[in-house]
Amino acid sequence: MQIFAETDRLILREILPTDAQGMFELDSDPDVHRYLGNKPIETLEEAQQGIAFIRQQYLDYGIGRWAVIEKATSEFTGWAGLKFMTETRNRHTNFYDVGYRFIKRYWGKGYATEAAIASVNYGFDVLKLDELFGMADVDNIGSNKALQKAGLKYVEDFEHAGIRHSWYHLNR
Repeated sequence: MQIFAETDRLILREILPTDAQGMFELDSDPDVHRYLGNKPIETLEEAQQGIAFIRQQYLDYGIGRWAVIEKATSEFTGWAGLKFMTETRNRHTNFYDVGYRFIKRYWGKGYATEAAIASVNYGFDVLKLDELFGMADVDNIGSNKALQKAGLKYVEDFEHAGIRHSWYHLNR
């Protein structure tokens, strides 16, 4: 098991097949998907498929979202980290996206900001990237604040899949 980053309260490590139950709790909650424009998953098998997809990204791009583990409890709280985006978003393709998603009972604790900061640091300090991007539904105030607190700068709003998003950028 590889640990990519640690903060005062969190461990960010590779997502493992054993995280399937936590991923199911996360991605089966309609409230978690409120601003994502997709449907919650319905089976543990779908959670396992999501984990396999992320693990393949590790192999294909050398990066992918990480499991976020709460140090105090050793509990899976969600995922965070960088994703190499090959799909076009806001006229950009092949860029590194800062993202996060947490199980509802962990909302409001500042974990998204903490994990986003660790992700930005990893991108610049370890991967030596020149720039990072982020995006969030314009109505998702918490997510927009987390990106800003992690140092990303608002650029503009754009539409993707019928949803208005705020677009963020940060140079090293």
